[in-house]
Amino acid sequence: MGRRARAIVVAVSALTLAACATTGTARASDEDDPRFTAMTEDEGPFASTYQRYPGRPTALVGATVFDGAGGMIGNGTVLFRDGEVVEVGVGLATDGYDVIDGSGKFVTPGIIDIHSHLGDYPTPSVDAHSDGNEATAPTTPNVWAEHSVWPQDPGFSRALANGGITALQILPGSANLMGGRSVTLKNVPARTVQGMKFPGAPYGFKMACGENPKRVYGNRGRTPSTRMGNFAVNRQTWYEAIDYANDGDAKRDLGKETLVGVLEGEILVHNHCYRADEMALVMDMAKEIGYRISAFHHAVEAYKIGDLLRENEVCSAIWADWYGFKMEAYDGILENAAYLQREGACVVIHSDDENDIQRLNQEAAKAQAAGRRVGIEISDATAVQWITLNAAKAMGIDEMTGSLEPGKMADVVLWNGDPLSVYSRPEKVWVDGALMYDMMDRKRRPVSDFELGQPGEGDVK
Repeated sequence: MGRRARAIVVAVSALTLAACATTGTARASDEDDPRFTAMTEDEGPFASTYQRYPGRPTALVGATVFDGAGGMIGNGTVLFRDGEVVEVGVGLATDGYDVIDGSGKFVTPGIIDIHSHLGDYPTPSVDAHSDGNEATAPTTPNVWAEHSVWPQDPGFSRALANGGITALQILPGSANLMGGRSVTLKNVPARTVQGMKFPGAPYGFKMACGENPKRVYGNRGRTPSTRMGNFAVNRQTWYEAIDYANDGDAKRDLGKETLVGVLEGEILVHNHCYRADEMALVMDMAKEIGYRISAFHHAVEAYKIGDLLRENEVCSAIWADWYGFKMEAYDGILENAAYLQREGACVVIHSDDENDIQRLNQEAAKAQAAGRRVGIEISDATAVQWITLNAAKAMGIDEMTGSLEPGKMADVVLWNGDPLSVYSRPEKVWVDGALMYDMMDRKRRPVSDFELGQPGEGDVK
């Protein structure tokens, strides 16, 4: 289809602006063709410039280890160096490693939040910081969440210190049927969003069904104003994208370029959807058009269609107990995750909130406990998987992170107690093997530039 490989001619008057870009400059295509072309997506506009911080070879010894893939090791050892997990087991040799006694403590992979708006809706929560919804048209596939991310959002350091968050997906909001591209970040301090971008992570694409888009545009006297309007606009937009993909002479269109990336399987769909009937319809629409849904987000009625979600290999990114705040969220139940797990469907616990991201471990524990109360026994190792490897799978980064396996990124959390206890919190957090947070060392508590000079500077609360 080759949409992203097409050279784009730009006006000479735009050269000065293009030359200021941090990821490339406008340039003549070759000596015989003096026309100027913009950088194409295959060449990497806004590419990740992330570089891991320096780390030390480290051995965590004597802890209870949840590997993120459903396994648990008592009195375990985790070895990592040069940014990667080396080995996980019992009684491993630790020569050449800095040894940390983990007796009575717990180790997990870094916690991953599949649904966050940090940076796009940063704190302080004021109108000037509201950059997550481009609510100017029902479909805005042309916008990219990363272009709103403010790296100095104090929420990033809070998520690291209080929640052990090492990676997170930043999504546009859900005012629109098609909200735009998401971006996956490593949770490290950086001057630019490119310095936080998770290297090799695929883009996500945010879609929304149900009340939000029909309310936003129906209140303006525009289409869509009903659920059938939602589907009509979606389908028409997809068919126009297919026409664009098959027209080799079409003028470059950034929105359709994103949609073609979805059709080609390079960009993963994350669909905000609450009701079971709508999720079933959306899966049918995906089959009609020819794309795949990676995860339904919020999905408070997912428990009604666990078998369909399993058969279609769609994850459910859900809350433990948020429901009832609008009609489409009315039929949520505390046992949502447990019933999905019983059906063999993919469960992910997400936050969608700058505070809940600091306690996804507790949210997973609440969902686990709700299952136990109705006789569904869910192991602690499985509950940890909901906020580690399952999230990584739905985000397309599970080959790199999400579990403590040799060769994967050393994204690791040492907890001072059981991570599924309300009384526990991260003691140390490593990202790519670099110690980014240490409860016992004030110098290892990240502070954003925005907080410098503020009362209580450096305090993590």
